[in-house]
Amino acid sequence: MLAVDAVIAELKKQSKPVTTPEEIAQVATISANGDKEIGSIISDAMKKVGRKGVITVKASVFTDSLNETSGYQNLCIILAPLYSGGLLYFIKSGLQDAYVLLSEKKISSVQSIVPALEIANAHRKPLVIVAEDVDGEALSTLVLNRLKVGLQVVAVKAPGFGDNRKNQLKDMAIATGGAVFGEEGLTLNLEDVQPHDLGKIGEVIVTKDDTMLLKGKG
Repeated sequence: MLAVDAVIAELKKQSKPVTTPEEIAQVATISANGDKEIGSIISDAMKKVGRKGVITVKASVFTDSLNETSGYQNLCIILAPLYSGGLLYFIKSGLQDAYVLLSEKKISSVQSIVPALEIANAHRKPLVIVAEDVDGEALSTLVLNRLKVGLQVVAVKAPGFGDNRKNQLKDMAIATGGAVFGEEGLTLNLEDVQPHDLGKIGEVIVTKDDTMLLKGKG
């Protein structure tokens, strides 16, 4: 381990931070097998979003281009993605034109989850649930709706804890135009959810590590 530590220390000493657009373009060009056009696009993207921004790459049939979109990213735990062979598993998934259900509280009962599922199914839209937790009969209902009805539904844990979680859910509500169920001072019940209570989002990208809500319609 001493030799490994020595090598790591030497590499850190010799390393040079990549800071300028030109340097970013050079590194990106090398990563893109020498394609300077791709390197330039990546450099422009980094300039637009900054070091803490998120860059996603999609296949394009016609041309290479750069599109800037406002959105919201949060770290999360996947609760109810796809179901196969008796095991829950998850693959990177993008949902288009989806409803978003936001809840400060844990969702456990079937009665709490069915109204939102019915709205999503009636409007033929995917449903993303962001809550403190989803378990019990509610979680089983999500899986069954995915299997039997074919409804595109995924549940993720809301990020953070305490007041931080509340504030992040409020930010999501503003970005998507939805309401936060269970929020202090409000009398909204999940059982009484209406279409206008659900947030609306142009695109949702969910991976095993995080969730990105893009093109919010708030």
